[in-house]
Amino acid sequence: MSTRTFRVTVRGVFDGLDADQRAELASRAAEHDVLRAAFTPEGHLTYDIAARTAFTFRFLDSGEEEEDILEATERAEEAAAAWLTQRGYGYKNLRSQAEDLSQAPLGKRQRREAARQQP
Repeated sequence: MSTRTFRVTVRGVFDGLDADQRAELASRAAEHDVLRAAFTPEGHLTYDIAARTAFTFRFLDSGEEEEDILEATERAEEAAAAWLTQRGYGYKNLRSQAEDLSQAPLGKRQRREAARQQP
């Protein structure tokens, strides 16, 4: 059995931030810019607090079965909530979207390479 790779995106909105929390997030904004976004096992946070209070965490996980994506999604949501809670950031409206990369359609280049490899 092969390992499946899952990409999980957890979105939400900061809620009830005080001036110090906003200033802290603003001071670290460069680390969390969307241009640096990556799917990582520990989760990567992006936001633009100057524009809006929304945020996105991107997680990379894996499993053996198709159903493991549900557990990966749950782990991602729990990790995002824990990160926010540990830092005292209020949040609301957490929602997740997960993708099993083994089920993702191939891009044009991948299809071309796969066609060349077939006898």
